[in-house]
Amino acid sequence: MLDRTQAPGFHTIEKVVIQEAASFKLDNGISVHTIDAGSQELTRIEFIFKAGTFYQSAPLIAHSASSLIENGTPKYTANQLSDSIDFYGSFFETSCGFDYASLALFSLNKHLDNTLVFIEDIIKNASYPQEEVDTYLANKKQKHLVNEQKVNHVARKKFAELLFGASHPYGVHPDTKDYDTTSRESITKFYKDFYHSDNCTIIAAGKLPPDLFKTLNKHFGTGKWGSGAGSGKTYPAPQTFSQRENLVEKKDAVQSALRVGRRLFNKAHPDYFKFQVLNSVLGGYFGSRLMANIREDKGYTYGIGSGISSLVNDGFFYISTEVGADVTQKALDEVYKEIEILQNDLVSENELETVKNYILGQFLRSVEGPLALADKFRAIWEFDLGYEYYGRYFKAVQQTNAQELRELARKYLKKEDLIELVVGRKQA
Repeated sequence: MLDRTQAPGFHTIEKVVIQEAASFKLDNGISVHTIDAGSQELTRIEFIFKAGTFYQSAPLIAHSASSLIENGTPKYTANQLSDSIDFYGSFFETSCGFDYASLALFSLNKHLDNTLVFIEDIIKNASYPQEEVDTYLANKKQKHLVNEQKVNHVARKKFAELLFGASHPYGVHPDTKDYDTTSRESITKFYKDFYHSDNCTIIAAGKLPPDLFKTLNKHFGTGKWGSGAGSGKTYPAPQTFSQRENLVEKKDAVQSALRVGRRLFNKAHPDYFKFQVLNSVLGGYFGSRLMANIREDKGYTYGIGSGISSLVNDGFFYISTEVGADVTQKALDEVYKEIEILQNDLVSENELETVKNYILGQFLRSVEGPLALADKFRAIWEFDLGYEYYGRYFKAVQQTNAQELRELARKYLKKEDLIELVVGRKQA
């Protein structure tokens, strides 16, 4: 009998085996990667294009092309497409990031073929009706005007500009005037340039139907579709702002948004794994030092965190929080104090073990189910990495020691290398 009066024993996570994606190509060369797992007769199919904001010629275009792609074709109106997809109990969503744009269909397997009729038309024949474009841009402009009053929103945009430069694709964000100058023609051109079979990858996950190849090939694999070949544009090198301390003053602000960080590297860099451990100690989880100090001890904020943003062509480290405007400088002082402690003192064995177990535990949680496994595959596919990446990640986290963390803090977190941004009020 199981003795429930005794807590289960504690075990360190030694190894994780991840189900790997299978791969094949459609007749026209489109790569398809599949995770066949789960017990529900449900499939998610992602159509991924290198069509993120990195590739746009002006702000708003990539997001507009992605968001409006389902708003009409020559054959169907936006409402007809939406109603038809809903009729089969399916769900369709779009997303656009810095590097990639994706369209994801969630469908019952028995209705997959019928639903893909409409998804095929959306992807191949989006028409971007002028009325839909006008409505979308007007709504986005109103939301933009509201967000421009929020210190956190302004800080996120300004920090990217400080790190990469106002003319770099990772540093550009729309201004109010862009909502008035963005045209249907520019959106349509971007769609034609980047949404085509030679720029498409498909990832399917779920309890996959046995005829998946036949179904996908029928809708997307019979010949080339789309005529674009990308923009051919060259992109400037990042230009980090030279001024270390930066203030966007809002005299009536009750809170100040803080950002501290720097351009760093992405997940392909050899120091990425161990820096993840350092980041977790500093501000990467609820039990981190920044949370313990600035939230729990000082009470300056409801939450503070740090992280590494891994982009295909770059990456950056950041510390982010909002604090009462009257304690802005005090909070910044405590941030630098915690960094200095990491540069001077060794992390204790107990704290380091706790952080390692947290990281590896979070990793275990992130590979539960077919959709999560597909996300894990995409996370390495985007950077042209193989599954051995996760084995190296696990091993590096397990083997990281306190001396290495101190050296990483000294190497990458020098105060003179960190860009500081305050949006709000900065008072002593």
